[in-house]
Amino acid sequence: MTIRTRLTLLFLLLVGSIMLLFSVSIYYMFDQFREAEFYQRLENKASDILRGGGITNSKLLGGTPQLFEEQIAVYNANGEFIFRNGSAKPFISGELLQQVKTTGRVKFRENSIESLGLRFLEKNHKPMLVFISGYDRYGFSKLQRLQQILLFGWLCSLIIVGIAGWVFATDTLRPISLLIDQVNAISATSIHKRLQISAQRDELSKLANTFNSMLSRLEEAFISQKSFVSHASHELRTPLTVMMGQIEVTLMQSRTEAEYETTLLAVLDEVKRMNNLVSGLLELARVNADTSTLPFKAVRIDELLWQARGNLLQKSPNYQIQIDFNNLPDREEDLTILAEESLLQTAFQNLMENGCKYSANESVLVQISFSPGQIQLKFIDNGYGIPESDLPHVFNPFYRSDETIGIEGHGIGLALTHRIIAIHQGHIRIESEKAKGTTIFITFDLQESGNKEENQYSGQSTKALT
Repeated sequence: MTIRTRLTLLFLLLVGSIMLLFSVSIYYMFDQFREAEFYQRLENKASDILRGGGITNSKLLGGTPQLFEEQIAVYNANGEFIFRNGSAKPFISGELLQQVKTTGRVKFRENSIESLGLRFLEKNHKPMLVFISGYDRYGFSKLQRLQQILLFGWLCSLIIVGIAGWVFATDTLRPISLLIDQVNAISATSIHKRLQISAQRDELSKLANTFNSMLSRLEEAFISQKSFVSHASHELRTPLTVMMGQIEVTLMQSRTEAEYETTLLAVLDEVKRMNNLVSGLLELARVNADTSTLPFKAVRIDELLWQARGNLLQKSPNYQIQIDFNNLPDREEDLTILAEESLLQTAFQNLMENGCKYSANESVLVQISFSPGQIQLKFIDNGYGIPESDLPHVFNPFYRSDETIGIEGHGIGLALTHRIIAIHQGHIRIESEKAKGTTIFITFDLQESGNKEENQYSGQSTKALT
């Protein structure tokens, strides 16, 4: 069932119920008015007969018109039957006589015949009990006619309300239909399109605005993905082209053993570069995948820094890496955060390697300090620095400054590091001045449960990622 149909039926049910209740209320109030009016006529009839004309020679006197199916019975104070008119029963139960004698007025009804018992005082102050009944032909006729009018009017109003509800639902949902048409017109090749936002700041405008924001994020992701694939293809094609050229040149004629060895060493260098590039791409794909599956556990920041330093020095012994601790905390828990050990170690190793690689003296200083609830890291080098115009782009994959064209690299390290720090709910920023060096700041918030056992950290790994 469509929303338009549901709205129409709901509108029809709501308005129809209100009108039905209104009609029933009118019918009930008119019936009450008719009954009260008819009993007043019965009372006036009895009063006019007894007080105006009276009873003479077993006949009723008075000028009041006779009621339809009129019946009158008169009793004295002792309950003895005095007079009856029409087909009125000459006998009334003693209980009813006593009730009229006591209360002075009793109403009762049998089918459509309505009756009234009254007590009147004669000139000698003796009570006389009068019972009068009749059928309110005109009142019931009007009531029946009113019932027909209300029923017919209610049915007609349901038809009108149904049509009005359909028109109302159609008009209400028209902006949604327009949004649907606009959304259907957006595809992967036209993701730059946006939904039109109406001038009225209603919920649909907010929905369109939210959808446009989502489209902007998707467009940015598509552009980033295309750029990533383009750069990755280019970076992979370069070493393959170099290796292919070297092998083809070598095979053009016979070579000496030394020449073959030189060619193989050159090819091996290109293979190593390609292997490093592929490893970086795999790590970048890994951190951009579903991070909820990563095995987070409690790790010490200082131990990760020393491990990253050891791995880097083993690969490049000429690097100079100093680690300086300031305000070392008294509790071991203040050095501990929830982390995926290998990823965070990779991030620290990338920052140390960049500091050494882009410094003339191949050195970097790592400072670790502590404040309540936080761990701060600084990676300081005295290298070439990063131009101010390049700072907003250094975390983009494959982005390399013109100042570093001659230095080996692929532009993946900082992008990978930025993503890893974000996964660990950390904050990273760069301050750099050309020809004076670069300082990278990293801040981690300590977990309140830092002093709990390791298995408790693992149980909270998903929470740390949200």
